[in-house]
Amino acid sequence: MVLWGMLETNEELLDAYSKAVVKATQRTSPAVVNIEVRHGQTRGGGSGFIFTANGYIITNSHVVHKASAITVSLADGRKLAADVVGDDPHTDIAVIRVLEDHLTPAILGNSQSIQPGELVVAIGNPYGFQASVTAGVISALGRTLRSQSGRLIDSVIQTDAALNPGNSGGPLVNSRGEVIGVNSAVILPAQGICFAIPINTAKYVAGELIRQGKIRRGYLGLAGQDVPLPQKLRRHYGLSQDKGILIIGIEKNSPARESDLVEGDILVHFDGLPVSGVDELHRLLTEERIGRTSGLTLLRGTQKIDSAVTPSEIT
Repeated sequence: MVLWGMLETNEELLDAYSKAVVKATQRTSPAVVNIEVRHGQTRGGGSGFIFTANGYIITNSHVVHKASAITVSLADGRKLAADVVGDDPHTDIAVIRVLEDHLTPAILGNSQSIQPGELVVAIGNPYGFQASVTAGVISALGRTLRSQSGRLIDSVIQTDAALNPGNSGGPLVNSRGEVIGVNSAVILPAQGICFAIPINTAKYVAGELIRQGKIRRGYLGLAGQDVPLPQKLRRHYGLSQDKGILIIGIEKNSPARESDLVEGDILVHFDGLPVSGVDELHRLLTEERIGRTSGLTLLRGTQKIDSAVTPSEIT
């Protein structure tokens, strides 16, 4: 009797897991597209997802960078020509557009609210197999990934949901069918180590690309990851946020190298504003801060240190 009860419980758990995957897939799949790219005589491709009803699509920069022609296949089978609206190799995010209205956009979530262990579903077109679905969990947060431009992409999501060539640019969604990441990279020959760009980063980048076709942003030259702040230090120094940015690397010949920053510091304020994560710092490194000295507040051990840095422009 006990064994039978255990079997029933296991079946219920599996059924709930399956329903969550099916629900997330059904909610997002209409927005997922296949992208065929031509670079001269060579062809390539990847995935993407519609995020506005009037045809704007998010994908990876490395999928469409320097493409001479782009064709998008919608979930209903239509094939449409697309143009690059903007391309940001530093975050591996690009926006393309098809001239079509009344499309079904994906629902965008909040990547700052996710936690390791959460169920995630990856949807894409690996090897041309359209709308392929894999499921897994968020393995870790705060990873750093080097983009094809050579710059480090911070606060990357690690997942064990299987990705293959052609998945790049497709959505990583939670159990509610909300996009929380843009699938980007696979570590080979490792099994189950895949990465996605956080959707909060992608939303900011996409918005800037639509507005001006590129992102003119400040550059510090540091690698960081989001970390919780000890409660005692928060109270002692009157910090309003519960997270900061742990400095885990500083690039040579960079503004950060010329400042007082050292690896192991926790950045809590930039230019007088609290920063609780890498996404927030990226949003603050706008073009008006390029060449202008900005104050920094750091935690070094139990000490609070005031410093300054002058962002340069990413080229």
